[in-house]
This record gives sequence, C-alpha cells and structure tokens, in this order.
Amino acid sequence: MKRVVLILALLVVAGAALAWVLSAPKPRYTEAEWQALGLSGDAAAGRLVFFAGGCESCHKSPGQDDPLRLGGGLELKTPFGSFYPPNISSDPADGIGSWRPVDIANAVLSGVSPGGSHLYPAFPYSSYQRMTPQDVVDLIAFLRTLPAVPGRAPANDLAFPFSIRRAVGLWKLFYFDNAGLRPDPGQSAQWNRGRYLVEGPGHCGECHTPRGLLGEMDETRALAGAPLPDGHGKSPSLRSGGFLDWTTADIVEALTSGFTPVGDVLGAGMTAVVRNLAELPESDRQAIAVYLKSLPPLGPPAPAKP
Repeated sequence: MKRVVLILALLVVAGAALAWVLSAPKPRYTEAEWQALGLSGDAAAGRLVFFAGGCESCHKSPGQDDPLRLGGGLELKTPFGSFYPPNISSDPADGIGSWRPVDIANAVLSGVSPGGSHLYPAFPYSSYQRMTPQDVVDLIAFLRTLPAVPGRAPANDLAFPFSIRRAVGLWKLFYFDNAGLRPDPGQSAQWNRGRYLVEGPGHCGECHTPRGLLGEMDETRALAGAPLPDGHGKSPSLRSGGFLDWTTADIVEALTSGFTPVGDVLGAGMTAVVRNLAELPESDRQAIAVYLKSLPPLGPPAPAKP
C-alpha cells in the first residue's frame, strides 16, 4: 500500500513539474533579437495602428472622453470574472513608461509581461500576434507621445481556477500558435490589407467569433456571430443573414458613419469601433469591406444530435 501511495505521489509531482515546464511563458523576442530587426518607429503611423487596434476602447480612463488618456480600469465582464485593463500610459510607475520596446512587443505579440508572466487573453493578443513588427514599433512610438496618467487599475476579479495565471500557459499550448500572419500571394494587396486589419489589429473575431468552454475562438466558425463577453446581447454574423446583402460601399459607410443600409445605427461595442476606424484612411475601410465580402457564407451551426 505504501508503495502505491509513493508511486501516486511521484506521478503527481512529475505531472506538476511537466505542467510547470509546458506552461512557461514564451516571449517572441529576446532583447538581442528585437534589436537585430533594426526598426525605428514613426509616431504618425503608430497613431493609425492605435486606432486600428481599438486600444482606447479598453484602456481609456473611465469617466472622461479623451481617448488618449490611457489610465485603464474600465471593467470588462466575462464568464470567467471581471478583468480591469491596465494603465498603458507613459507614466513610468503606474503605466508602461519604463517598459523597453521589446517588453511592449512581447506583450502585444505573445501575451508575456516584462516580468515574465502570462497576460490573460482578455487582452486580445490571440489576434494582435498577427501584427507586423513594424506596426508594433510604430505603435510604441505613438504611445510614447501620450500623456502620463497616474493610478493603477483594480486587480482582476476572477473565479478559481481562472485566477491561476500560470494556467494561461497551458491554454496557450492548445489555442495560441504565436505564428503571425503571412500574406496570401494569390490575393490582391487590397484583400491582404483587409485581412490583416480584420484578423490582426482590428481583432474582429474576438467579438464576432463564437468561443468554446475555455474562451478559445472556434475558428471553424470565424466571424459567424457570438454572444458578447458580458453576456448582454450578441455580435451578429458577418457571414450570413442580412449582412450578405450589404455591398462593399455599404460596409465602408457603416464603418465610417455607423449607419447601416437600412438606416439603423451600429450600437453597443461597435460605437467605439466606428469611432476608431473613422480615424483610418478610407482605403483601409475599403480593404476591410473587400475582405469581408470575399468570405464564403456560413450558415447556422448544425443542431446537436439527440
């Protein structure tokens, strides 16, 4: 009996050790690798990346309207608990003013903090991982121009076991490839730009793609509509229903003014999306429209078998 208990104990210890190793954070770049890219940032270009990525939608300081005051703290309710996006202003103590460029790059592209811990995927690095290093370095240059905002966001309020941050590493093993996005040589530059914006900085799938039990996006039903993270309402399908009747011009107009072809106004989370995308050149909104219209229609999911 003692031998059985000992064997079981050893298996538990070995399993825990293996899980610890497998769940280790894996930043995309070392400092040397980032420096070797030889990139320099352009703040004007970074401003466009900022709005394409919707950074202010989550990180803007609550209770005020300036999208460039990034003190964080706006509650994001999810089935796993409440997340409070952090301060990403240039404040050196409470924000990211003291972060090195490679620290910001690894946070955006691989969901790893400067301290070497996992960031929760409520920060949409599952999509941001597809951003180019040049866009990231431009974004960094723009963030450096923004005002420092003192104060820290509240701590996340998550239910156990989701409060175990290291477990995010196991989630990443299954649902995060850290692979970036390669252009499709068989498609036009406009189509590739639209795909990049939708799947990368625009992170449209984060709301419009249904998720599994652990919050992973169901890529087999990408952009097919999904319940909103806070449980109130649903993001519509971009591959079925009335959206299929929209023209590219309709989509461009909706992303510019918020008005749909039937005269409705895009509301809820899309209000911020429209506000941000209106800052981009019209060519980007046209590229998004071209890409979305190219996607094959996708009907409702098959009913579950009895």
